[in-house]
Amino acid sequence: MSILPIGTIVYLKEGSQKLMILNRGVTIDQNGESVLFDYSAAFYPIGLNPEQLFYFNREDVDKVVYPGYSDEEEVRFAEIYQRWLDELRDYKKRCNEI
Repeated sequence: MSILPIGTIVYLKEGSQKLMILNRGVTIDQNGESVLFDYSAAFYPIGLNPEQLFYFNREDVDKVVYPGYSDEEEVRFAEIYQRWLDELRDYKKRCNEI
């Protein structure tokens, strides 16, 4: 699965609430380590609430309910993002084990 566009509405595996993707390639601090996630999201249709942000990766997505807007810039971003992830493969793998 390629990286999903901002604005995409998804269900996560075992999830019962729709989430809207807000950001991609998000790094957060967990237990003193920088951890990389593919996405951050908020409840749909509620929107951004800093107290209820969700971080997850592509493999956590169960169903795409509605795809976000995509154009040639989005396609280019997806290509660059994938190359960047390929360069960080060991880092990404290590982070998923946390």
